[in-house]
Amino acid sequence: MKSGRVCALLISVLGMTMGVSLPLHAAKDAAITTSGLPVPRYVSLKSDHVNVRGGPTKDHDVAWVYTRAGLPVEITAEFENWRRVRDSEGAEGWVYHSLLSGKRTAVVTMKQKDALAPLYDSADPQSAVAAKLQVGVLVQVKKCRESWCRVTGNGFDGWIEQQRLWGVYGDEKIE
Repeated sequence: MKSGRVCALLISVLGMTMGVSLPLHAAKDAAITTSGLPVPRYVSLKSDHVNVRGGPTKDHDVAWVYTRAGLPVEITAEFENWRRVRDSEGAEGWVYHSLLSGKRTAVVTMKQKDALAPLYDSADPQSAVAAKLQVGVLVQVKKCRESWCRVTGNGFDGWIEQQRLWGVYGDEKIE
């Protein structure tokens, strides 16, 4: 299977250098990452101390440190054992792969910072409101379907509209 991917990548690169347009699915299939997983994708931080560097080696300076375990980040690129990540505020930097987890989390977002996001008993806006969550609340994503996600956290469990979360894609299905 790897040789097929290498051929697809070679064809994709040749196509780009020769000005040939390839179908979208051909370019998607040609994407080869170190991990074998798609990019971009969401993950979370494993630890409450994660160094973010300016480049994909320990020789690069630490630009800042994340201090919140479970924070969702989006992997936007891979280089060997390093992952370029973007957070909910748009900041980007490089993190060593072992400091990231596949555990899905998200943060609550709203257009107005002081607004509260309703958390429902079921994936239906007519169901009872189980809680109201502030912007920035960290949630564990249990599943997402049909524009709703079931989330849990410290003292709450319910369904929230997918558009209210940063850490899941708009049409993403999670089981």
